[in-house]
Amino acid sequence: MTCVIAGGGPAGAMLALLLARSGVRVTLLEKHADFLRDFRGDTVHPSTLRILDELGLADELLKLPHRKLRDLGMVTDDGEIRLASLRRLPAPYDYVAFVPQWDFLNVVTSAARRYPGFRLLMRAEAYDLIRERGAVRGVRYRDESGEHELRAELTVAADGRHSALRGRAGLVPRELSAPMDVLWFRLPWREGDPEETFLRVSRGHMMVGINRVSYWQLAYLIPKGGYDRLAGLGIEALRRPVARLLPFLADRVGELAGYDDVSVLTVAVDRLRRWHRPGFLCIGDAAHAMSPVFGVGINLAVQDAVAAANLLAAPLGAGGPVPESLLRRVQRRRMPAAVITQAAQRVAQNVLISRALRGRFDASGLPRDLTRVPLLNRLAPRLVGFGVRPEHVRTPEVVRPPARG
Repeated sequence: MTCVIAGGGPAGAMLALLLARSGVRVTLLEKHADFLRDFRGDTVHPSTLRILDELGLADELLKLPHRKLRDLGMVTDDGEIRLASLRRLPAPYDYVAFVPQWDFLNVVTSAARRYPGFRLLMRAEAYDLIRERGAVRGVRYRDESGEHELRAELTVAADGRHSALRGRAGLVPRELSAPMDVLWFRLPWREGDPEETFLRVSRGHMMVGINRVSYWQLAYLIPKGGYDRLAGLGIEALRRPVARLLPFLADRVGELAGYDDVSVLTVAVDRLRRWHRPGFLCIGDAAHAMSPVFGVGINLAVQDAVAAANLLAAPLGAGGPVPESLLRRVQRRRMPAAVITQAAQRVAQNVLISRALRGRFDASGLPRDLTRVPLLNRLAPRLVGFGVRPEHVRTPEVVRPPARG
């Protein structure tokens, strides 16, 4: 086996596809039985849509039910504020597509299955690393039949913000502050409801409403570590502010029977100082956990995968091993984007979210239309749409059967 990737999220799935189409033998390990898990990031930004277009997959994704967001704004107690418009971005991808993450992952892994060097193992949880002569040479994983070893020239940890393999490699992230956690839940969509996804901000409260056609996916922000206190007050302590913030939902908040209907996202913002060891690399949330601010987590993970494939496909296709200097180059290329994006997220957290949750946010003095501010009108759409360092697919499509052995 040339490469093994732990974690079937956006970073792991995209890297597996790009390597497989370049003729690399790659196994992707996913610990769950399927990708059908709700309340995961589902904002596919122009940078990712463009990569899918380069791979011939954009049309396939966009045939699935989705909604397009071109104008970003927030609704405050003092009225609506227009924050940015993506309409200035080059067509055809001048919008954010709201696509359930399981649909995105199914499209990517289905494309990877077309290549003979790709293998996907579900219900396979990587829990340890194989080491030989000072280098990582594969993983130990468990599935329904027991524990196994899988050897590889390169092992990639794309297993998320609580990465087990990152810890086994002795890589410890630097923790950055986040003032909030997020409660995710659903309520039905009904005729006459608003059509658009939106942000609702009030003193002491903050919510995001995502229109998923047949239902609302709702995110209610709470102060960091505040879930136990809220749950102790009973479900009415959640129903009341939701009904006040979004009056059109007042007739259905009773469908929240209890906190069993709510998922809690503990927001973590962190990043590794070093993403690699000999034979081992971290990408995506395993390298840099992002705040949900701007919804860019999927897109940074995909950009990491594309950059890694561009640098690593050739040596892996030749049978490896991959020198650590190349793994270092992946980090050098992607680290600035992670650092700058996290810095922008922390500014938004401090200026808006933290103040709103403490009841100190006052929108009365803000301009109603920030797109009329020339500098913001130029920079904000590109930052949201394409990020700091957008990548392009540079790996060739080379289909060949895997070598025996």
